[in-house]
Amino acid sequence: MAETDVAEDLKTRIAWLYYSEGMTQDEVAQAVGLTRAKVLRILANARQDGSVQIRVTTKLSGCVALERELERLWGLERAIVVPTPTKDRSALNSIIGRELAYYLNGAVRPDMSIGLGWGSTLVSGVPYIEQRGANGLKVISLLGGLTRVARVNPSEYAWRVADKLSAECFLMAGPVFAPDATTRDALMAHGGIRELSERAQALDMAILSLGDLTPHSIFAQYGLLTQGEITSLEKAGAVGDVLCRFVDAEGQIVDHPVNDRVFAVDPHDLAKCRKLVFASGGWHKYTIIRAAMLMLTPSVLVTDEEVAARLCADRR
Repeated sequence: MAETDVAEDLKTRIAWLYYSEGMTQDEVAQAVGLTRAKVLRILANARQDGSVQIRVTTKLSGCVALERELERLWGLERAIVVPTPTKDRSALNSIIGRELAYYLNGAVRPDMSIGLGWGSTLVSGVPYIEQRGANGLKVISLLGGLTRVARVNPSEYAWRVADKLSAECFLMAGPVFAPDATTRDALMAHGGIRELSERAQALDMAILSLGDLTPHSIFAQYGLLTQGEITSLEKAGAVGDVLCRFVDAEGQIVDHPVNDRVFAVDPHDLAKCRKLVFASGGWHKYTIIRAAMLMLTPSVLVTDEEVAARLCADRR
């Protein structure tokens, strides 16, 4: 029996005995009739799927100082800065996603309309979003999806969040990159998509992750764009994307055929959003994060200390 197949009650009981009652792993194993090794694996799985959430409730003073500096220099309502991982930098997306989820747990109110982008950073935080009962929330997907995925489908973010929040969900049902501009225009003209676009212009909150053009980007990993297209975008001055529209280092949408095929809400339509949240980090994302902050005016930024320090230095 795999740890992911363990009954929820058993997994919860094991986690409770270990974390809440302070039993040793041997004592827990004896109490539930399993081997210590099995209990250890179940506890590890509970951490990974969000069943058990362990938080360090104090912050590094350096991160706190960067938060206040970001807020002052960039006019943010709130900055959330996490330590840049020293051992495994690939863990950063999950760390930022988790911090975003904690922020949402305190910021979401009944009857809000919430627009969502997608990406591996955002989807990694889903297990940490608190389950809620129905309370009039509406979740609006801001861009189309993927037609081919591997282990995780990052474009599922909107409906997975909607499920957690017991919210009504509006999806852009189509590929994020249409085959040509004509097809994209036809999709955007659909009645349901027009309604979605109108809703996107009057959001209470919008949450975006920002994409780069490195070999680690989602565009390369999922084959959304050919290497030739990526090279061509870079030659046109693109440093990354905001809602899959490629922008230059100053936050201007570049003139490129790929941008004419994007099945997504125009980023500028979020200008009236009451609270715009960016969640991205890593040294390779600095340029696109800065560009997006110049392009739009976010209220909240969730990032890591390395990016935060560079953003502050840019404004001093």
